[in-house]
Amino acid sequence: MTSVLIVTDAWHPQVNGVVRSLERTAEELQRMGVRVEFLTPQLFRTLPCPTYPEIRLSLTTRGRVARIMRQFSCDHLHIATEGPLGILARSVALKAGQVFTTSYHTRFPEYLSARLPVPLDWTYAWLRRFHNAGQGCMVATRSLEDDLTARGFTHLMRWSRGVDDTMFQPSSDSVLPADLPRPIFMNVGRVAVEKNITAFLDLDLPGTKVVVGEGPQLESLRKAYPDVVFTGAKFGADLARHYAAADVFVFPSLTDTFGNVLLEALACGVPVAAYPVMGPLDVIGESGAGVLSNDLREAALAALDIPRDFCRKVAQGYSWANSSRQFLENAERAHEIGKGRQAAAAAVASAAE
Repeated sequence: MTSVLIVTDAWHPQVNGVVRSLERTAEELQRMGVRVEFLTPQLFRTLPCPTYPEIRLSLTTRGRVARIMRQFSCDHLHIATEGPLGILARSVALKAGQVFTTSYHTRFPEYLSARLPVPLDWTYAWLRRFHNAGQGCMVATRSLEDDLTARGFTHLMRWSRGVDDTMFQPSSDSVLPADLPRPIFMNVGRVAVEKNITAFLDLDLPGTKVVVGEGPQLESLRKAYPDVVFTGAKFGADLARHYAAADVFVFPSLTDTFGNVLLEALACGVPVAAYPVMGPLDVIGESGAGVLSNDLREAALAALDIPRDFCRKVAQGYSWANSSRQFLENAERAHEIGKGRQAAAAAVASAAE
């Protein structure tokens, strides 16, 4: 039986696209007969990450991580994040000459610069060294692949995303108050500065704006925008019903690499309004299931005319089964790249003798 060890600093109780993607990929791989193990902060003592307390930073050593990796004894190592566990697992793998892949989920340089005066070039230089050390770096979209290629990242591999269209589907069972003025414009996700939510909340739109999610900006935005409905975090079928209650899903983020919420909204029959940037360009693009414009108000109003059944049809083109097959194919390809690197190193050593 093929086996995969996934090392991730992003894990429960976090609620985000990285955690959901890893969970769903593991579920599909297991259905395919692959043994999947996780090395997460739940195995260690942790402390909260400054400015992002939901992220728990693991307090451990390279020796302990190495022992756990040996105990799992998996065929393939995938390092999903660049946090403390990812750094230690990468170090262990490099010392042992072990093949591994990484994945680029988050535009961390942009997130960091939104909070601290750190030059983007410095962060990208560090990330380039981190990811280029492996035999493959998985990215979700063509736009991200092109961006990272231009920044010197190598061995990029496509790993798309999927959506559970049995959970996320249209529903007439509205969970929002019936007296809310329509149309309803909704955003779902982490309520934080990097999501650019104020660009949505500042729009002059008819009807009602609804924000679903938790995060460090929640209380301040509640006070600043008393006419907006803030529901807090929702999960599972309850989250799906919230999506389905909307008329348009407004996605103001400028930093997401994909945006799983886009697919979830579409699967619920809700058209998307977004900026023409990485993520929306790849998921919505020319599909007709949304409107992309630098004028987000114009996009939101125009999206009202898009048929809901068409949006769902576009979302159904994405599946977690296909995504997971991509992941496994990338792991196999990484081992071929590893063999090529070993052969090249052996040839250089032989020529030097």
